[in-house]
Amino acid sequence: MSEVIISVRGEHEVRVAPEEAVVHLSVRTEGAVRSEVVARNAALTDPLRADLDRRLASGTVLRWASDRASVWSERPWHPEGARLDPVHHATVDVTAAFADSDALSGWVTEVADVDGVHLVGIQWLLGAETRVRLEEEAATTAVGVAVARARAYAGALGLFAVEAEHIADVGLLGESGDRTERRSAPLMAAAAFRDANAPSVQLRPEELVITAAIEARFRAH
Repeated sequence: MSEVIISVRGEHEVRVAPEEAVVHLSVRTEGAVRSEVVARNAALTDPLRADLDRRLASGTVLRWASDRASVWSERPWHPEGARLDPVHHATVDVTAAFADSDALSGWVTEVADVDGVHLVGIQWLLGAETRVRLEEEAATTAVGVAVARARAYAGALGLFAVEAEHIADVGLLGESGDRTERRSAPLMAAAAFRDANAPSVQLRPEELVITAAIEARFRAH
């Protein structure tokens, strides 16, 4: 056997603890009088914004935003079929990013006790520089895995010179069928409670997963 084309796949996965958490809150009020509903929502939201400003100034909060507000009305139906008086709703969405888990747990505990404030979820993230570095590391290692596999196959055939012809992300070399494995990092997670009677919420984020997968063709001879 003088020459053979070897097609292989290389993968690598990096698991890492998140570097920051973005808390998503919604402040919600409702009632029969629109102006009162809006006023109560502002009475809940304004102290929350002031607290976040203080935390931002002290460095406890990395950044925060509250740029989405909604006010709407509906007329619910009575069980017997009659249309009831209008009910007015007001919501304001708030996000805040924390790097310190203790500060995060303490703040979530405080706001969770406020009527009208709802914890929507927590988004666990990596910093941009860390993500780029780990993506490059995963891609480089995935290529190394592919090279090692190609050399192993070639050696089994008695061929020891291996030259790369094509390297691409999975699915870009044109093989029939979809052989892409879709694996994504668990970026959204709700707060986890270790003890329902504990004085504060204890958050346990899952590790984030950075994956790389490539397909390659080698000429072995």
